Amino acid sequence: MATVLIVDDSPVDRRVVGGLLGKSPTLEVDYASDGEEALVRMAELRPNLVVTDLIMPNMDGLELVAAVVKDYPLVPVILMTGKGSEKIAVDALKAGASSYVPKSVLQDLLLDTVENLLAMAYEEQTQVRMMDCMTGCRFSIDNDVTMISALINYLRRFIRQANLCDETSGIRTCVALEEALNNALYHGNLELDSQLREGDRAAYRSLVEERRHAEPYKSRKIHVAVRVEPDHGAFIISDEGPGFDPRELPDPTDPTNLEKPSGRGLLLMRTFMDEVAYNEEGNQVTLVKRRNNS
Repeated sequence: MATVLIVDDSPVDRRVVGGLLGKSPTLEVDYASDGEEALVRMAELRPNLVVTDLIMPNMDGLELVAAVVKDYPLVPVILMTGKGSEKIAVDALKAGASSYVPKSVLQDLLLDTVENLLAMAYEEQTQVRMMDCMTGCRFSIDNDVTMISALINYLRRFIRQANLCDETSGIRTCVALEEALNNALYHGNLELDSQLREGDRAAYRSLVEERRHAEPYKSRKIHVAVRVEPDHGAFIISDEGPGFDPRELPDPTDPTNLEKPSGRGLLLMRTFMDEVAYNEEGNQVTLVKRRNNS
C-alpha cells in the first residue's frame, strides 16, 4: 500500500480527491488542511506522494513544494490547479513539483497521474536504498525481495556498461543472478526447503514472512561481490545461513528432475553462466560469465 497525502483547505475538495484515489485498492489517503499541517503529517506518516492545492492559508502550495523538495526529495508532489492559480503553478513546477492536474479534469487524470508517479518514485527510492548498501563493488542487502529486484536492475546496467556480453546474454545473465540471490534469501538465510513450494503455496508464503521477521533469520544479510576482469565477470553471492553439502544437489539436467521447482534455479544458473561453483560450506556461490560469450 502506498500513502498519498491530500492537502487542501476545502473539506469538500479533500473528500472529492480522497474519493477519487480511494478507488484504487493499493492506495491509502491522509489529509491536511494547509502546508503547515502537511509538513507535520509528513513527519509522522512519511507518505509516498503528496497531492496539493495551491491557494491555501498559512502556507500555500508553492511554499509546501519548496519544503518537500528540501526535506523529502524522493516524495513527488502533484499540483491541483484552478483558475487564478496559473502563475503559482508554473512557479511550483519550477521549484520541484513533479506534475499537475487541472481541477476541472481531476476525475479523468488524477488517479492515473498518481499511479504513474508512484511507480517511478518507487523505483528511484529502491535504487537509493540499494546504493546505500554498496561498498566499493560489494553489496550487503537485507532479506527483502524488493532489494533483490533493485540490485538486479543495477547489475543489468552495470553489465551493459562493462560490455560484458550482448543484450540477450545480459538478460540471461541477470536471470541466473536473480536465481542465485533468491536461493541465498529463501534457502540460505531463511532456511526454507525447496520442496515446501511444491505443496501449499499460501502456507509457504506465510512461513517466508514469519521467518523474515524472526531471529535468527531477520538479522542475516545477503552479500554480493562483483569483479570484472578483461576476459570475464565474476559474481560472488554469499548468505549467512548454515549452508548445505553442494555434493547433494540434484542434477537439474536429469529428465526426472526437470519438472521439479527445486531444480529450476540451478538449471538456469548452469545454463546461462559459464561457471557455477559453490564453496565447501554451501553458503557461497560464484557465477562466472566470460566476456562476449553468449
